[in-house]
Amino acid sequence: MMDEVFKTAEEDMKKAVQYFKNEIAGLRTGRASTALVEEIKVDYYGSKIPIKQLASVSVPEPNQIVLQVWDKNAVELVEKAIMENLNLTPQRHGDVLRITLPPLTQERRKELVRMLHKMAEEARVAVRNIRRDAKELIEDQEGISEDEVKRALERLQKLTDKYIEEINRLTENKEREIMG
Repeated sequence: MMDEVFKTAEEDMKKAVQYFKNEIAGLRTGRASTALVEEIKVDYYGSKIPIKQLASVSVPEPNQIVLQVWDKNAVELVEKAIMENLNLTPQRHGDVLRITLPPLTQERRKELVRMLHKMAEEARVAVRNIRRDAKELIEDQEGISEDEVKRALERLQKLTDKYIEEINRLTENKEREIMG
């Protein structure tokens, strides 16, 4: 039973860190990245579809993203979604959209770092909530000694520290990238 608690807690913590990784991938640094646009939702025939399902996305230059939209009827919809989400106007050449990213100002970089820290704190809180739930399950176990509970809680804390550290490392790397 105890192993099941740890297995579930670790899986959930991994998911929380992976979610955080996906979230910060969309944060704009000085360089273009397909992650900036791939998950933007487009209202396509009544459904919200991510851009990556409607177009191929590439980065031919460090400050440019190119989208090759597969359905000619969706080009305008993709263009509109980009303007609404990124506040940038793509250049249109038939069914190809080209987004040129302007250089980031120092003020914008600081704002992105603030957003990054807020997202990191949310991820840390998610990991701590998983720890809290696992701790309650451990303490509610029937027929185990206080020493076993203590060892299990220490093991749980080490697991929590590992994933908090991972979030901190990802945050530091992304901050360097943004300020870079």
